[in-house]
Amino acid sequence: MVKFISSIGLASLIIVSVNACSGLSALAQLPEQPELPRSLVDTMPAEPSGRVIDVPAGDDFQAALNNAMPGDVIELEAGAVYEGPFTLPTKAGDEWIIIRSNATDDGLPGPGNRIDPGFADLMPKLVSFSGSVVRTEAGAHHYRFEGVEMRPGRRGETNAGSIRRLRNLFAADGEGEFLYNIVELGSERQSAEEVPHHIIFDRCYIHGDPEKGSRRGIAINSAYTAIIDSWLSDFKEVGADSQAIAGWNGPGPFKIVNNYLEGAGENIIFGGADTSIAELVPSDIEIRDNHFFKPLEWKTGHPDYAGTEWSVKNLFELKNARRVLVDGNVFEHNWAHAQNGFSILFTVRNERGRVPWAVVEDVTFSNNLLLSIGSGINILGQDDNRYPSEPTRRLLIKNNVFADMGGPWGDGVLFQLLDGVENLTIDNNTAFNTGRIISADGRPHRPFALTDNIILHNTYGIVGSSTGRGNGTLFQYFPAATVRGNVMVGAPAESYPEENHYPDGIDEVAFVAPEQGNYRLRADSPFRSESGNGFGANVDALCSALSGIERTVFCQPERLSQRLADSAGSL
Repeated sequence: MVKFISSIGLASLIIVSVNACSGLSALAQLPEQPELPRSLVDTMPAEPSGRVIDVPAGDDFQAALNNAMPGDVIELEAGAVYEGPFTLPTKAGDEWIIIRSNATDDGLPGPGNRIDPGFADLMPKLVSFSGSVVRTEAGAHHYRFEGVEMRPGRRGETNAGSIRRLRNLFAADGEGEFLYNIVELGSERQSAEEVPHHIIFDRCYIHGDPEKGSRRGIAINSAYTAIIDSWLSDFKEVGADSQAIAGWNGPGPFKIVNNYLEGAGENIIFGGADTSIAELVPSDIEIRDNHFFKPLEWKTGHPDYAGTEWSVKNLFELKNARRVLVDGNVFEHNWAHAQNGFSILFTVRNERGRVPWAVVEDVTFSNNLLLSIGSGINILGQDDNRYPSEPTRRLLIKNNVFADMGGPWGDGVLFQLLDGVENLTIDNNTAFNTGRIISADGRPHRPFALTDNIILHNTYGIVGSSTGRGNGTLFQYFPAATVRGNVMVGAPAESYPEENHYPDGIDEVAFVAPEQGNYRLRADSPFRSESGNGFGANVDALCSALSGIERTVFCQPERLSQRLADSAGSL
C-alpha cells in the first residue's frame, strides 16, 4: 500500500513545523543551481602543416622533440621501446606538434574510439626507469599524443620492435620499476606564467607496472588539457594515495572524456595539495563517458584477490575545484578499506593552511551509474581540519542510479552531509541503498532540496547526530528545505513531511527487474508518468548519456546482471 503522511493531533504541531521548513510554505528556499563549465577544450584533430619526422626504433626521440617545429608530426615505430625520461620543450607558435604511432592508419582505432591494451602491439612505448616518462618545460604547449603507450621500464627489455602482448613482454623481461608520475604536466612550484597548456592525450595507453604499481598516471597541473579515448590502469600503491589523474596546481580547463580510469586511492582527484599560484582553483572541468573502475584483484576476501593490499579509497574526489560537469560515467567497484567506502567525495580541503581560497562549487553530477560500491556520496561543507576554507556550494546530483550498495562493499549509506553544505539539490535519482538515506552532522545545510527520488529507507532513513530520524533531523540540519515527491520505500510516514510517498516494500514501486539490472519503472508503476519519467532516475536518458562501450555493457539488463554476479563472486 502506498501511504501519504497525515497530520493529526500533537504530531501535527511537529509536522507543520517541519513542513514549513520543507518546501510547503513561504519559508522554503530553493537552492541555486550550479554554473556549468565556461570553457571546453577543443579536441578536434588538427591538420598538420609541417614535416613528418620519422623516428625508428633506436633513434633519439628527445632530439626529435627538440628539433620539431609547430605543425610537425613525429612518427614513432609501433612496438618499439624509447627510453626516457622525455621533456616537452617550449616552442614559439600555436600549431600542434603531433607525436603518434606509425600504425595510426594500420589498425589503431580512429578518433572518437577508446583504446584498450589489446592494441599495445601497434603502439610505440615511451618508458623510464626513474623520474617521469614525459614531463614539460615551463610553459610548454601545443603537444598532442596519438596512439602512444607510456609506462615504467622493465630491466632487460630492448628496442627489438617486439609485437608480443604487453603483459607477456612484462612477464618475460625482468624486474619492473615503480614511478611516481608517468606523465607530469607542470610542477608543484610553477608560476602562472609557467603553466603548460594545450596538451592532448588521444587514444593513449598509460599505465603503471602491473606488479609494483605507480603512484599517478597524469599529474594534470596545466591548462587547456584533454585526456580522451585512452586507457589508464595499474595506478596503485601500498600505504599512500594513488590516482589515474590528479590535478591541484593548474587552472584548467580540463577535458576527461571516454577513458578507462583505474586508480587505487582516487581514480581522479582535483585538489588535495597546496597550490603555488595565488587564488588558483582548478576550474571548467568536463568529465564525461568514462569508466571508473577498481579491479577485484585489489579487494581482500574476493576470490580474485591477488595478494597485495593496495590502499583503496574512492572513485572520484574534489577538494578544490569549480564549474565541474560529471555526466554519463560508470563508477564501478569501491569498498571500505583505507577510507570508509564512500565512492564520490566533494570534500573541500585547505590542506596545509596555505590555500584558504580552496572551494568546491558549481558541481553537476548527472546521468551516472554507480555499481558495487560501499556507500554513495560524501559532501563536506567546510574544511573540518585546522584550516579555514571557502564553503562547498551549488551542487546538483540528478538522474543517477546507485545499485549494489553496501553488504560486502561497505555500509550502504547513500549521502553523508557534513558541516554546512550550501545550495545542494538531490533530484530524480534511484538508489538501492542498504544503509541510511542521509547521515547529517555539523552546521545546518541550506538551502537544500531532496525531490522526486526513489530511495530505500531501511532502519534510519534520514538521521543526524543526536537527532531522531526524519522530521527531527530535517528541522535541525536542513532548515528551509524542500523535501517532496520522494518515494521512500519502507519509511514510517508519520516521521517525514507530506508530499512524499511511502510504499511498504520495493515491489510496490514496480521496477521492471532490479535484481537483474533493469532499473526502469514498469508501465503499471504508480510512480511512472505518462512520458515515462516520473519519479527516480530516467534510465533511458541516463543510458543515452553513456558512451557507446558503457551503453552496450551496462544498459543491457542481461549483461549487467551477469556483471553484478561476477563482481559478487563468493563474497
